Amino acid sequence: MSRGKMSLGLALTSAVVIAVALAASLATTAGARPSASEASTADVAGAKAQIAKYKAIPTFTFRGKPFNAKKASGKTIFAIPISSAIPYIVQTDQLMQKAVKPYGVKWIEFPNQGQPSQWVQGMNQAIARKVDLIVLQGAPPPQLLGPQLAAAKRAGIPVLLAHIIDPSEPVPAGVTVAVPGPFQQAARLEADWAIAQTNGKANVLIITSDEVLPTTGIKKALAAEFAKRCPECKTKYVNVPVVDWATKIGTEVKSALTADPDINYIIPIYDSMAFFAVPAVTEAGKAGTVRIATYNGTPDVLKFIAANNVVDMEVGENLDWLGHAFGDAAMRILTGQKVPKKLNEQTPLRVFDASNVRQTGNPPKFSQGYGKAYVVGYKRLWSGK
Repeated sequence: MSRGKMSLGLALTSAVVIAVALAASLATTAGARPSASEASTADVAGAKAQIAKYKAIPTFTFRGKPFNAKKASGKTIFAIPISSAIPYIVQTDQLMQKAVKPYGVKWIEFPNQGQPSQWVQGMNQAIARKVDLIVLQGAPPPQLLGPQLAAAKRAGIPVLLAHIIDPSEPVPAGVTVAVPGPFQQAARLEADWAIAQTNGKANVLIITSDEVLPTTGIKKALAAEFAKRCPECKTKYVNVPVVDWATKIGTEVKSALTADPDINYIIPIYDSMAFFAVPAVTEAGKAGTVRIATYNGTPDVLKFIAANNVVDMEVGENLDWLGHAFGDAAMRILTGQKVPKKLNEQTPLRVFDASNVRQTGNPPKFSQGYGKAYVVGYKRLWSGK
C-alpha cells in the first residue's frame, strides 16, 4: 500500500462517509503565543486540569454484567469494515477477531474498497450465509443500507454498529446495538490544549471533513468548549472532503496562514489530516509558531510529537481496547444477553504530548501506552464470575 493511500485511509478512523452539507464559521485574527502578563480572562486553569486528567494511563471502568462467553462458541460474525484500505479500521477488526477467537467464535471478514455497492453486497452475502451477527465496524453508514438492514432483521440476524456515534447521539435506525466512541470528548480536549498552550489567546484553524458522520458533533463540541473556556479565542473552520485531503489540505493551510499570520494552532479533527498539514506549516515558515493538536492515535502522527515536528498533542485511542470492547458487545449478543440498544463500553482516551509519547513505543504503536487494565477486566467479565 502506498503512503498516500495509507495516510488517507487512516484518517477515517472510525468514521463513515455520508452526504451532509454544513456551513463554515469565519473568524478574525488573534495574537500569537502571549506572555503571562498578557493572559486573558479565559479558564486556562480548567483547560489544563482536563488535559492533566486525560494524560494518565486509563483505568477499566466498564461495569457490564459478567457472562459466560464460551456459550458463543460455534457462532459466526460477519464483519463489514468501511474499507479494507484503512489500516486503522482493518487492525481494529483483526484485534476484535483475536479477542473473540479463544471463545470459539468464527469470523468472516468482508474485504472491500469502501464502495456503497460493496457494502450492499456484503450485507446480502451475510444474510445468504445465515451468519449469527453482522458487525459494521468503522462503519458502513446504516443510512445507506436501509433495505439490507430490514432484510437482516427479517432473517433474525442482529447488526452491531461499532465506533461511529458519540455517546450523546441516537442510535441509527435499523441497528440492533451500537457501541459509541468518545468523539466529542476528544474534540473538547483538542480545544483545551490550544487554550492552555496559548494562555487563553488561541487563534485556531480547524480542518474538518463535513461529510464524515461524527464531524457534526465534533464541531459542536469544539465550539462549545471554546465558548465555555475561552470566548476570546478565535476559530476558523475549513472543510476539506476526505477525497481531497492529499491535494487540498496543504493549500488551505498555507492560504490560511498567509491570510492570518497570527494563527497559532491548527486542529485537524482526524489525525491523518496532519500528514498534509505538517509539511504546509513547515513550508510556510511557521513551524516555530504554529502547532497542531489532533485525534486518533495513529503511530506515524505520534512520531511527529516525538520528533517535535509541529504536532505537539494527540488524543489517542487503544485499538486493542476497542477490539475487546466490540468483542464484548458481540459476544453478549451471541449468547443472548440483555443488551441495551446503545452499549457504552466506556472506551477511554489518553492525551499524548512530549512528556509521555515515548510510552507509545519507539517507534510508536497503535495499542501501546494505555496499560493493560482492560485485558484483565474483560477476561473477568467473560468468565461469567
